[in-house]
Amino acid sequence: MSEDSYELKVVDVVEETADAHSISFEVPAGAEEQFAYKPGQFLTLAVPSDQTGVAARCYSLSSSPVGGGPLTITVKRTAEGYASNWVCDNVREGDSVRVLPPSGIFTPASLSADLLLFAGGSGITPIISITRTALQQGTGRIVLFYANRDERSVIFAAELTRLAAENPDRLVVVHWLESVQGLPSQDQMKAFASSFTSYDAFVCGPAPFMKMTIAALKELEFPRERRHQEKFVSLGGNPFGDLHDKEVAEHEIEDAERDLEDTDPAPGSDQPQGPVRLEVELDGENYAFDDWAPGTKMLDHLESKGVKAPYSCREGECSACAIRLLEGEVKMLHNDVLDADDLEEGIRLGCQSVPVTDVVKVTYH
Repeated sequence: MSEDSYELKVVDVVEETADAHSISFEVPAGAEEQFAYKPGQFLTLAVPSDQTGVAARCYSLSSSPVGGGPLTITVKRTAEGYASNWVCDNVREGDSVRVLPPSGIFTPASLSADLLLFAGGSGITPIISITRTALQQGTGRIVLFYANRDERSVIFAAELTRLAAENPDRLVVVHWLESVQGLPSQDQMKAFASSFTSYDAFVCGPAPFMKMTIAALKELEFPRERRHQEKFVSLGGNPFGDLHDKEVAEHEIEDAERDLEDTDPAPGSDQPQGPVRLEVELDGENYAFDDWAPGTKMLDHLESKGVKAPYSCREGECSACAIRLLEGEVKMLHNDVLDADDLEEGIRLGCQSVPVTDVVKVTYH
């Protein structure tokens, strides 16, 4: 078992719709700090698998970090989704589930900002966490566009109605039902968003829904820093490896470092000639190291120095380890989540980044 994973007891299971269950967990005594989270973040669950032993899946937190409620994720079944069906069919109150602490960068910089929120189907999960928290701790206005197949598919319908009624001056909820209005078009999304171009936009839902909505926001010239998109893919690796797996990986890293030290880079290589200076800002702390070995991933190097840098999948398939380049350049060995806009903004994945320049300065989101 990973030393960073925890066994969490399930304290409640709520059937939100026929296809969606909310699972609430009890945080173990002594792990409160590790499970402190921001609205919009997710948990990574270890789902048993006959084929791979463990299927690691990320599920957004629907609960709010304020108000004292339990840590809660909401999982919606998908037709071919092994993990989502397993969770909905098998997880019951009293069970224990292996979980990694909260991760993710799909969270507002300011809870008092005016927020334009777009959710499609189960994409409401991080969106309602943001909504709940901003209403309690923020002061801005919130406009939520929520698209679903039909009325029975609307997750948190009663709560959204209650929140809008209790906060008429701050929250507007607009439901879009495919059974009534058909699928929304990009022009319709653009027309809807055109009244809120000064707001910070957050988009979560099926890939076509997010692609269309982001395209509409780009047409309206929403700047990149006010466009946020959540992306999940099925994790190919297993971040829940046991201690033996971790030790093997560390030895492989050490061997690779020795090999690099004994081999001069080829002319024209995008690999530095020697150790790299790495400067990192994380959670208000600054770190500097002069011995980042070429070919070693940034996350691995920081962990070797005792720095608790964020991560989840370690495979370049989620955004939990996202960094922003301040100086220098890195090369990502794998990337399934960042798009061209992200890369242009200097965003990289720490778990897949190796140095290209002799000095690299980054900040974690």
